[in-house]
Formats: sequence, C-alpha cells, structure tokens
Amino acid sequence: MSAATFAREFLRNWKDTGAIVPSSRALAHRMIEAANVPHARRVLELGPGTGAITEVIHDCLPSSAQFLGLDLNEVFVRQLQRRFPNHEFVCSAAQSFDFDSWLNHGEGFDAIVSGLPWTAFPQALQIDILHHVLPRLAPGGCFVTFAYWGLHLLPGGRHFRELLQRQEGTTLRMTSVVWRNTPPAFVYVVQRSRQ
Repeated sequence: MSAATFAREFLRNWKDTGAIVPSSRALAHRMIEAANVPHARRVLELGPGTGAITEVIHDCLPSSAQFLGLDLNEVFVRQLQRRFPNHEFVCSAAQSFDFDSWLNHGEGFDAIVSGLPWTAFPQALQIDILHHVLPRLAPGGCFVTFAYWGLHLLPGGRHFRELLQRQEGTTLRMTSVVWRNTPPAFVYVVQRSRQ
C-alpha cells in the first residue's frame, strides 16, 4: 500500500490518521520484538492504517495464532482485508469494540500493538481506550505503542506517559530510539503482571 494513500487519508482526516507517513520497518520490528509477537497466540493491532506494522506482524506471527486489527478508516480496512485475507480487520473504534464477541471466556491478547496517534487524542479518549483495551491483555502480555522522540517531552507526551505509568497491574518500560523512522521514535512497553 503506497505512502500516497496514507498521505491522502491524512489530509482527508488528520485527527484519525495522526501521521503523514507510515511507520518504518525498523520501528515496526522494534515494536514486534518488544511485544514478543513471534510467540503470541492472539494479537490485537489498533490503528493498522496502511499495514506498515501489520506486514511485519504477518511475517513473524505463528501460523496457529489469531489476529484482529481495528481501524476507524474504511478505506484502510478494505485494503487490509484484501492484502491479508487470513487476518481479521474490523472498522471500529477501539474504545467501543465488543471484545467478548471475539475472545472466548478467560482468553486475552498476548500482544496488543498500537499505531494510534495518542497525543492527538483528548485525554478522556486516551483513558477510554486504555481502560477498554488493557484489561484484555493476557497475564504477562504486552501492550506496545510508539512515541516520537522529542515530542514526548511536550505536555501532551508527558501526560500520556504518566497515564501509561498509572495503569494498575502493569509495568512500563521504554525501548531505545529508532533513528531510522521519520521522525525518530521509541516504543512504550506496558506489560501486565503474570499473576
């Protein structure tokens, strides 16, 4: 899927798209490694966009694993369904998706990979999404998302990091910076306790 499609959708609806270019493969690999996707049984991707991160997930996801991608952009969802026919994509807001219709009782996601533009969201929406999604993590599972280096020091970036640090029953760490991304970025890793 082309960068032109991504840029066109950014111009059409910049608040939902959140970036003008897709994430680099280097950043995608850092996220997938941090989330331990190669050993996951169930993976959730929030905001797959044009599939830059989805492609890397697809390449290393075990054949028996289940994948669900949620995106608000119908154009992206249709293109992703054609490109990755063995994965499930739904046009839905993360904060309102009915996970109970997709997960069996007692199941959770081993990895949740997010490409959402968190700092473009009001704090109330950030909280709604995290409070709806993070409880779906399996014990020991990881939620990963990225932040642009430097921008994480601005008030919106600092507030989001503080919000991640306050999530009950989890620990937060940050990876090293991926300089081969435009702009450079690092990954937040929120891991749920195994208990």
